[in-house]
Amino acid sequence: MKEIGMDIKQVSEMDRRSVLHPFTQLHDHATGKGSILTIIEGASGIRIRDADGREYIDALAGLYCVNIGYGRQEVAEAIARQAHKLAFYHTYAGHTTDELAKLSDRLTKIAPGKMSKVFFGLSGSDANETQVKLVWYYNNLRGQPKKKKIIARERGYHGSTIVSGSMTGMSFYHDNMDLPVPGILRTGAPTYYWGAYPGETERQFSRRRAQELEELILREGPETIGAFIGEPVLGSGGLTPPPEGYWAEIQAVLAKYDVLLIADEVVTGFGRTGAMFGSHKYDIKPDLITVAKGLTSAYAPLSACIVGQKVYDVLDAGAQKVGVFSHGYTYSGHPIGVAAANAALDILEREDLPGNAARVGEYFQTRLRAAFSELPIVGQVRGVGFMAAVEFVANPKTKERFDPNLKIGTRVSDAARKRGLIARALPHGDIIGFTPPLTTTKAEADEIVGIAQEAVSQIIKEIGKQVSHA
Repeated sequence: MKEIGMDIKQVSEMDRRSVLHPFTQLHDHATGKGSILTIIEGASGIRIRDADGREYIDALAGLYCVNIGYGRQEVAEAIARQAHKLAFYHTYAGHTTDELAKLSDRLTKIAPGKMSKVFFGLSGSDANETQVKLVWYYNNLRGQPKKKKIIARERGYHGSTIVSGSMTGMSFYHDNMDLPVPGILRTGAPTYYWGAYPGETERQFSRRRAQELEELILREGPETIGAFIGEPVLGSGGLTPPPEGYWAEIQAVLAKYDVLLIADEVVTGFGRTGAMFGSHKYDIKPDLITVAKGLTSAYAPLSACIVGQKVYDVLDAGAQKVGVFSHGYTYSGHPIGVAAANAALDILEREDLPGNAARVGEYFQTRLRAAFSELPIVGQVRGVGFMAAVEFVANPKTKERFDPNLKIGTRVSDAARKRGLIARALPHGDIIGFTPPLTTTKAEADEIVGIAQEAVSQIIKEIGKQVSHA
C-alpha cells in the first residue's frame, strides 16, 4: 500500500466508512461485524494478490469476465494510447472514432446470424435495458403497439437495473426493490436435473418446456408478446448447459408467434463455451445479442447490443417518420472502452482462446467429473467449456436437498478460499461454480480441481453423520 501512502488499516477503515458495496450485508460491513474486507492489489494470469501478499487462483475470472487473464500489457498500452490521443468524445449526432468504427464492424462480422448495427453502453444490465427499449421501439414502428411483453426464464440472470432486474429470475433481486415491473412474464428454467419428470428424456423435457412457453404465449395473446430473452447457458442461475434439443424447440415456438429472440451472451460471449458465442455452440439464431464482460475482458467498462438486420430494417424504415433515435448515454462508445475491446479481442483471436476453452475446458470438465461425481454429497457435475458447477445434495439417489441452514455451498467456497482458490457459491441450491480465465492451462485446471477436492473433503468430514449414504 506504500504507493498511495496508506497502510492496510487506513484503507480498511476508509472503505467501511464510505463505500456502498454491491451484494454485501451493509451493517455488518460498515461495522466490521463478521465481514471480510479484501483489498486487491495486483493480478497476473489466473491469479490475484491481496494487500497482505496472499495469492489466490481466480477460478471465477472476476465475475465471469477476465477472459484473457490478468496483466495483459497490450490492453493497458491500448488504453494509454487512446487516453493520450483522445480520452473522450461522445457519439451523439453521428460522431465517431476510428476504434469505434473498427469494433462495430468487427462485432457485426463475428456475431452469429445476420447482424447489422451495434449500440454501446457500459454494463450488461444497461445493455439489456436497451434491448427492451429496442423491442418496444421496433414493435411501435411496425404498427404492433401491444406487442411489448418480455418472457424471461426462472433462474435466468439479465442484470440488476429496473427492467433487467425484473427479467432476472431470482427473487432476491426483487425483494424490497419493488420488482419485477409489469410486462415481464416468466417461463420454466432449462434445468433438466431438477425439472424433469421421472423417466423423461432430455429431448422430452425440452419439448415440454417449449410447450409450456407456447401455452404462456397463447394465454397472454401472441399480439402482446414482444420478445423472449435467454442465456445460451444459464450463468449465475446454476452454470447449466441446455438439455438436448432445447434451443431448437424454443426457437420454433418463437418463430411461430413472431416473437423476437434476445440472446444474452454477457457471460457466454467471446469464447467461454469453447465457441466464439454461445449461440454458435447451440445453433441459436438471435434477433438481438447482448454482450459485455468478455468484450473488454473487464479491462474497461463496455457493453453492446448487437442488432440483427431484421430489427434494424424496421428502425431504418421508420426513421423518416419518427426522426432521431432518441436513446443513448454520455459514455456510449467511449473511446477508452472501445480501444480496450479491440486490444482484448486481438488477443482472444490471436491466441485462439475459444479453442483453448474447448480443449482445456473439456479436460477440466473430465477432471471435475472424475473428482466429484461419486462423492456421497454430489448430485451433479455439469458444464461446458470453462463454465462448470458441482451441485451438492444430501442424497444423490433421491436428490434430497440439504437443510439450507447448513449452507454447504458457501462452506465449500469458504474452505476453498482459505486454500487460495476463489470459486463461487451459486444461488438456488448448494452449488459451487467455476469460470476461470480462458487462458487456463491443463496444469492450472489440475490445481483448481485439487484445491476444490480438499475443500469438499473438509466439508464432508464436518457434516459427518448428516450425510446420507443410502
